[in-house]
Amino acid sequence: MHDRFANMQASLSGPASSGFSITPSDGSDLPEATRALYVGTGGNLTVRMLSGETLTLSNVSSGSLLPLRITRVLATGTTAAAIAGLV
Repeated sequence: MHDRFANMQASLSGPASSGFSITPSDGSDLPEATRALYVGTGGNLTVRMLSGETLTLSNVSSGSLLPLRITRVLATGTTAAAIAGLV
C-alpha cells in the first residue's frame, strides 16, 4: 500500500501510527509512552503521566480520545475499560 507520508517526520500533532491494548496495572509500566488514549467504556481513569505525576480523570466518556503522554494506567482508581494506547 502506498503511504504518501512515509518520508515525513512523525510529530505529536500528527495522527497515531500504532497502538496497543492496555490492561490497568499498579505495578507495570506500558511498553512505551503514549501520545493518546482511547477509552472504549467510560468511567474513572487513573494514570501516571510521562512527567511522573499521578492523575485521576473522573467520568471519562465512552469513546473518548485523550491526548495524554502516559507511562501507566493504574488499576486502583480506574473503572474505565477497553483502553488503548496510541503512539
